[in-house]
Amino acid sequence: MAGRFIISEDEQGGFRFALVANNGQTLAVGGGYPTKVACVNGIETVRRNAPEAVIDDRTKTATLGDQGL
Repeated sequence: MAGRFIISEDEQGGFRFALVANNGQTLAVGGGYPTKVACVNGIETVRRNAPEAVIDDRTKTATLGDQGL
């Protein structure tokens, strides 16, 4: 999944990003950054941490059974 990060400016002048898959589906959003530099830093944090991220399931049914998790 290559996807792309899209940076946008909100109505209050802050910056947000969206991670969008190749099919156009939004996978993740981050926002409320006061500057574009801070927003890019947020993207870099996601890039660094996502490959090692684990699923922390805090739902009542902590497994998905037939869904493979």
